[in-house]
This record gives sequence, structure tokens and C-alpha cells, in this order.
Amino acid sequence: MIDHLRWLILLGAGTLTACSLQPLREGALGTCSGAAACQACPVCPAPPVTPARVNPLEPVEFAALPGWKDGEQAAAWSALLTSCQALRWRDAWRGVCARAMELRAPGDDEARRFLEGNFVPWRLANPDGALDGTITGYYEPLIHGSRTRAPPFLYALYAPPDDLITVDLIGVNPELRGMRLRGRLDGKRVVPYYTRAEIARGTSSLEGKEIVWVDDPVEAFFLQIQGSGRVQLEGGELLRLGYADQNGHPFQSIGRYLVERGELKLGEASMQSIKSWASANPRRLEELLNQNPSFVFFRELPLNDPASGPVGALGVPLVPGRSIAADPRYVPLGAPVFLATTYPASGTPLNRLVIAQDTGGAIRNPVRADFFWGFGAEAGALAGKMRQQGRMWVLLPKDLKPGSAGFPPP
Repeated sequence: MIDHLRWLILLGAGTLTACSLQPLREGALGTCSGAAACQACPVCPAPPVTPARVNPLEPVEFAALPGWKDGEQAAAWSALLTSCQALRWRDAWRGVCARAMELRAPGDDEARRFLEGNFVPWRLANPDGALDGTITGYYEPLIHGSRTRAPPFLYALYAPPDDLITVDLIGVNPELRGMRLRGRLDGKRVVPYYTRAEIARGTSSLEGKEIVWVDDPVEAFFLQIQGSGRVQLEGGELLRLGYADQNGHPFQSIGRYLVERGELKLGEASMQSIKSWASANPRRLEELLNQNPSFVFFRELPLNDPASGPVGALGVPLVPGRSIAADPRYVPLGAPVFLATTYPASGTPLNRLVIAQDTGGAIRNPVRADFFWGFGAEAGALAGKMRQQGRMWVLLPKDLKPGSAGFPPP
């Protein structure tokens, strides 16, 4: 099997390097020119990262951060302390996390003094030297479902199938650390796993892997893109589903598909407009959804506290308005980040301290973030139309200094 894997790796080497393991969040759909061919990619992915021509991180003074003195840094403290639960065992973070946990609930002035005394802001720049990058949004949706298949609950959300093979590529090439190959066995050959269309036709071996049946195929589709969500059952029980795996096929934007066919205008291709189009064109819905061959599998997670956010890549719950997904090659998971951007579809400044607690297939490049808006319809409305320009500064403990190209791959 390894010989087949090596052949597949060589065949796909040009696309694998742009991929990551996290599910993709589709924000402002169809508003960019290209789509990365990776396991789970956004509608508007960053272009493949090229060798940096400039240092992506440069130390600056806190005075260089716009709105630093006016920010509400204390509002991010609970997220910072949550990160410290994961970081406090690491040498560079042990001391600063211990001191942060002693404060517990500081005011804004005290929080700023602590950060200024214990951290250094590092300005992030993209490989081409640009200080501005793309800031999108994501959220945790709520959909309706049942444990059994009966109208209107006809659309399954699945756990990973038994025949899905996942291979960590670091065993083949150390430069491919953090990347995986997905497929299935056909006799002695490794072949691509089934596409979304093939799964919809019942080709795959997913019988018995149904976690829950939901009442809306479009909502199920967008739940896969967000990577996590909640399902309200008929009896009132609330389930939380989290990303478990993916079929290995590259994400294709259904927003772009509609734009290219003149069904939507480029500037109007948002998550909300796609849902409206689907509602008006039910007979073409299967055709539309099957344009994206990528398919996400889930796992059921405990929901002990409905106010708690989903668990991100750091392994801690996300905090609405204070957690972001970032590229861990440049922003270590758990690190505070000062973000200077604007509210969705607006010029109103959004300058605040956030914490990098998640990653994603779309999040490639130093100045690139996905802003977590929280749970429910209101958060979804904000996330669905967020595609802003912004700048970022990562705050690192004074003893932690990045290399010339950032941090080693996670």
C-alpha cells in the first residue's frame, strides 16, 4: 500500500502543500478569483504561501497598535485564561500564564499593564510585504433533527465511515508534517474516497453511521462548512456535533458556481443569498450542492453548558467575539492577537484583543483570521457577510521569539 501512497503523494504534491486538517468555513462566498485544491478549503482561500520575501513578524511598541489604549482588553481575559490551561506546561508560557491566572478578573487598565509588562507585540506581514489581510467570520449554527429517519428529517449527518483511510504524510516526507492523505482501498489499490454526489447516491459504506437526520439539506451543507454546530431534536434534546474527518476531496465553492452561471452577482454571493437561491430553486438544489465534492463527517460532543462555545483546534471552548482561527505557522495557538479590522459589510472599526484558539483550511498566511461570532442566527448573519481587510499583531511572551519564517509547522 505504501507504494500506492507514494505515487498519490507525488501526483498531488502541488496541492497538498496548501492544505490543512481543519474544516473550512465559507464566509463571503464567491468573491475571489481562485480556489485552492485541498481537503477542505474556503470559498476565498489564500493563495499558496510562497517563500517569504520579508520577515513575517517584526517586534513593535504597543503604541503602534491602533486603539490599544481604548480597547476592552479585560473582555478577552477569560479566553486568555482558558488558553493558559493548554499552554501553562510549555516553558515559554509557564510564567506568564501563572501570573495571568493570579489576576483572574482585571479591569481594562490592569489588563493592559499586565500585557505590556509581559508580552511583546509582533506585527504580522504577508509574504509580499502587505500588512493588510483578509478577515472572515464563522459561527456555530443550529439546525433541527431527529435520531430516526422520518419526514421531514431525511438528510443524514454521518460519523466517519470504516473504510476511510487516513495517512499522516510525515512518515513519508518530514516536510509534509501536519498533512494527511485520505482515500479507500479498492483491492490492493488506494483510490480517492467517494465524492459528495456518490455519497448522496448511496455508493459509500455509511449505513449505520448516521448520527442524526435533519430537515434541511442546505443547512446540513453549511453545517459541514462551519465544521461544528448544534442539532435541536424533536423531544427538546440539544446535541453538539464537531468535526471528525473529511472525504479528502477539494472544496469547490457553490457561490462561485452560481456567479459563473449568472444566477447571482459577484458582490451578492453570501451565505444568505445562496440559501435564498436554494429556496427558490428546489429542483436544482442537488445539482448545486454536488458541485462541491468535499464531504465532512462529525462526532457527537457533550453539551454540558449551552453557553460554552465549540472546541477549537487548541482543545478549549471558543469564546464569541474573542476567539479567532489563525495560521499556526505565524500565530501560535493560544496566543493573544490584537486585531484591527471593521465590522461585517461596514467601515465601523473593530479593534480588539482576541485569542488564537482555532485553525482552518482557509487560514493560510500571516495576516489572515477567521473571527468567531458565536452561536445561532444572529451570529450566522454577521459571519455570513464578513470579509473585511485587517491588520494583526501577535502578542508573545518576552522570552519567546519566532524564527525568521515564523514557527515550525504544528
